[in-house]
Amino acid sequence: MNKLAEMVFLSEIVLQSKIAQRAGDHLRATRDHFDKLEVWSSIQLILMAAANVSKILWPYKEFEARGEVLRKLLNVDQNNLLFDRKFRNHFEHYDERIEKWFKEQPSAVYRDLEIDPFKSIWGINDFNKNRAYDPLKQTITFRGESLDLAAVLDALEEIQLKCSPYTLT
Repeated sequence: MNKLAEMVFLSEIVLQSKIAQRAGDHLRATRDHFDKLEVWSSIQLILMAAANVSKILWPYKEFEARGEVLRKLLNVDQNNLLFDRKFRNHFEHYDERIEKWFKEQPSAVYRDLEIDPFKSIWGINDFNKNRAYDPLKQTITFRGESLDLAAVLDALEEIQLKCSPYTLT
């Protein structure tokens, strides 16, 4: 990969990391008033920005060499949290998740977009919740699986800092 392309990719990583950080700031600011639209907009933006970084560092087969070069340059481990795009996929392909839900559980209660600050206190892990956010732990849950958004933001920040020596931003 030539140096200009490398710099463009690294600059994009920095941009996406800053977008996620700004969304994280907005998400934390909603803690007192739980504006549902602001909460879910911020969460979705964090997931999309993290996935964009993931796609740069772990691209599909055709561009695999680019990912290897960039991960080596930035010393990013293959087991980095950002490698897994499962939660982004839950949001991006939500239409498919809805379809499967009603095929597999036609009579189940459909619960979605819940903001539950007591989940972590009571230890509730409800598989009937399609999307839930726990502001105390900064975690999102999709049908019983959870993701720590603070850890995602930390991973992005760590990679962003590694990009600094190589970018103009």
